[in-house]
Amino acid sequence: MTSMPFAKGVTSSREATADKGEASISCSQQENGFINSFSLFSEKAVDELLQSPVQGTDEHLIEFSEAMRTVAKALRRAAEGKASAQAEAAEWRRKYELERARNLQLEPKEQLPGQHGDDAIIENLINQNNKANGKFLNCCGRNGICSHEVLRDGEPDSNSKMVRKASFKLSWRCKGEQSDQHKHDIVSFERGNITTAERSSKQISLKWESRPQTVLVMTKPNSISVRILCAEMVRWLREQKNMDIYVEPRVRVELLTESSYFNFVQTWKDDKEVLLLHTKVDLVVTLGGDGTVLWAASMFKGPVPPVVPFSLGSLGFMTPFHTENYRECLNQVLKGPISITLRHRLQCHVIRDAAKNEYETEEPILVLNEVTIDRGISSYLTNLECYCDNSFVTSVQGDGLILSTTSGSTAYSLAAGGSMVHPQVPGILFTPICPHSLSFRPLILPEHVTLRVQVPFNSRGHAWASFDGKDRKQLAAGDALVCSMAPWPVPTACQVDSTGDFLRSIHEGLHWNLRKTQSFDGPRES
Repeated sequence: MTSMPFAKGVTSSREATADKGEASISCSQQENGFINSFSLFSEKAVDELLQSPVQGTDEHLIEFSEAMRTVAKALRRAAEGKASAQAEAAEWRRKYELERARNLQLEPKEQLPGQHGDDAIIENLINQNNKANGKFLNCCGRNGICSHEVLRDGEPDSNSKMVRKASFKLSWRCKGEQSDQHKHDIVSFERGNITTAERSSKQISLKWESRPQTVLVMTKPNSISVRILCAEMVRWLREQKNMDIYVEPRVRVELLTESSYFNFVQTWKDDKEVLLLHTKVDLVVTLGGDGTVLWAASMFKGPVPPVVPFSLGSLGFMTPFHTENYRECLNQVLKGPISITLRHRLQCHVIRDAAKNEYETEEPILVLNEVTIDRGISSYLTNLECYCDNSFVTSVQGDGLILSTTSGSTAYSLAAGGSMVHPQVPGILFTPICPHSLSFRPLILPEHVTLRVQVPFNSRGHAWASFDGKDRKQLAAGDALVCSMAPWPVPTACQVDSTGDFLRSIHEGLHWNLRKTQSFDGPRES
């Protein structure tokens, strides 16, 4: 028979690897009771099977031989992939343990009995991490988002002085229900059906888990009425609420000029202390208009404490509270719970043409309203190439382009023809300024995209970028501006809820859709 040579070849390879095969099978038993099929063939056996010639002319045996070779190749690739994955996992585990050990050394730890050196540090850290994970899971895993998730900003500085901050918890609150309803699943898949969570009637609620102790008061400059109100509010917060007060250096000078009583008021000396404000301040109170809220948000380059904005300006899209009854408002805020609007910010990077790679950028800039790219004083049209996640969007030829947050949809973007969007809608508005094209309409893009606006080399003039109306930067040919959603929103307190405050602001601030009601005594349909 023609099958004998093939059978002999398979038998010889099987005998040649009998000892190694048995050892491989005996050690391939897994914890779940199954045998790992990758270890049934040793590497030598697979190589012999791949290299063994097929003799004879039986087509069925030839097909069977080719199939066996294919299976052997697949098993070898799978075994190599498994080995590579195990090596990579071991490397990540080693880096993980070293990083954890390094973090542990930043703080004094008690050494467990019977352990010495790095093993004691790693073991102690793992035990504490398990306890912390359990604590975080109990406090926010089922109830919402806690302050340690919202206000965490990298690793703590070993040289910085630890300050006790008030903790809080954010949760979804369903309007009309007595108890808070928490639901985290945005999209669920069950029995082949895809459903989305109903979140249209839900608001975000902030509940303090410890008493707020430190408040930052920021005011609109060059206003006598604001200065008087600030002194009165600072005195009340100190005497009635026994709180620590932070103000801007300018405001502290004004208060001390009025009276030496305000010696207890604290401030900062340089930008380095400003970067640590979020570790000291529990609450921010703004006295002014929307511009004061923008200025307060720009003070925080990372996490932002909850902001209570009082209206003392001309428009109040972000300032729902009135100063006439500030005591009642602050009492309610300090007591909690209160409704919160998470206002998303854009993180912008300028990449110069001389940069060697896309990571060589200037210092990032955070904007709460919008970033604007315009033609400045040039008489030529702005020429901009726009990309969304590396996909070409369009070329802008006109006066410029606005990349706006939904909180900034009622600002410059609205004046340029963009739509008004609820501030809690996580999106980016793409609004052209006076485009030289009748079909160029504004867009609303999802929050997870990255936008890149580049000045092409054939542009006739430079472009200028401004961030929330200030910090203008020139963009020459080849320069680019990259924008994405920042991970740190600005939480602002609501008077009623985010939807009610938004509708009130566009009705009172813009007189939206205001017209005389049609007379009822006119002609009617028969």
